[in-house]
Amino acid sequence: MLFSTGEGTFLTGSAVFLTQVVGMSAAQSGLALTIVGVAEFLFAYPAGRVVDRLGPKRMWAGSTVGRAACFVALPFVDGFGQYIAVGVVFAVFGSLGGASHGAYILDVLKPKERVETQAYMYSSLNLGFTLGAAIGGVALATGSLTVVQYTPFFAAALMLANAYWVTRLPAAPHDLRVASGEQRERPPGPSAHRNVGWILTNFCIGVLWTNQVLLNVVIPLWLVEATDAPHVLLAWLFGTNTVLCIFLPAYTSKGVRTIDDALRYAWVSTGFFVVSCLITMYTHSTVGFVTVVLVWLGHVTVTGAELAISGATWAIQAELMDPRRRGDYQGVEEVSRALGGQWAPWLFTGLAMSWFAEGRGWLIIAGVIVVATIGLGPSVRMAERFRDRHFPVQPEDDDRAGNPRSTGDSPGLTGIAMADNPGESPVDR
Repeated sequence: MLFSTGEGTFLTGSAVFLTQVVGMSAAQSGLALTIVGVAEFLFAYPAGRVVDRLGPKRMWAGSTVGRAACFVALPFVDGFGQYIAVGVVFAVFGSLGGASHGAYILDVLKPKERVETQAYMYSSLNLGFTLGAAIGGVALATGSLTVVQYTPFFAAALMLANAYWVTRLPAAPHDLRVASGEQRERPPGPSAHRNVGWILTNFCIGVLWTNQVLLNVVIPLWLVEATDAPHVLLAWLFGTNTVLCIFLPAYTSKGVRTIDDALRYAWVSTGFFVVSCLITMYTHSTVGFVTVVLVWLGHVTVTGAELAISGATWAIQAELMDPRRRGDYQGVEEVSRALGGQWAPWLFTGLAMSWFAEGRGWLIIAGVIVVATIGLGPSVRMAERFRDRHFPVQPEDDDRAGNPRSTGDSPGLTGIAMADNPGESPVDR
């Protein structure tokens, strides 16, 4: 929550900051953000490898300090080139932070706690972004560019506080191996980029996560351009989504424990997504209060798609990553998911707004999601077969109790239960 409050505070006023403080045009701002996004994409895989070599907790704390330093530098940035320089450095720390945070969570938690814990964290992130938006709104309401200029200092302070509390967390098993000198070489086993099933799984998940494009881009544009709904409805749409994503994740993810559960929830997400497309398409020919209700309902149903795919994603991460290479797997996941969804703003907007009369492009958007969900099943099974060959699952109860491992020195599902020698317990570790 500290992290997302700081970042949310800056993001709320980022358009004003980039154009009126840094002095970039709208076109330059868009290009700069695209370059930073591409940089974070390119750094995702090597960042994961670094996390595996140096330990997730150390890199998580260090990357947060690095982000704080970038926020401190932002008020002194002048022009496009300087912003790009700071932005690319921020992208490096962003990639390290994403890979290390994800690896730490899966490494330190018991398997039965992973999905539930990530659901609460998802709620906390949304609450933090909401608080950040409120603080950023206050800064904008002052009408002072000086206040907006130095808002990044507030974000930096929260990042430093966040880094401190990260250092207070218990060391993950991977961190302990690094500290003891056992992790001198690259982790054993094949790299994640050889796991074709994992790559395809995350590509399909990236397509399913394009529900965010509907939430944040396509439905708002559709409301403005293709319906008679009042523009103030946009505030209610985003407010509803935020509230639901704060209070519901812990409940909507309770039924997700296994891969089969995850695949079932993926279809639930797709069902919500398709219903949202059909409802929103229909608003092209409605008027007045009916339009308002249907647009709002279309936004609520696509929020249902977001909540369902969240639980599915967390379960798939927990079950299909090599516990010895979680940073590596996080990096490949980021790249694959980006490839699965980066094209969506352009394609979905074109389909919905201009390519087919009366909104029939919504049917193609829904069809894309259905095809991705169909492809997810065989991709997950391929990843399961790779897992069973290279890092077979161990009974978690025996591992957690510190009992001898039952199948020699094959790594278990959880990093915390992994021992380098047969019979060595996580308690001894």
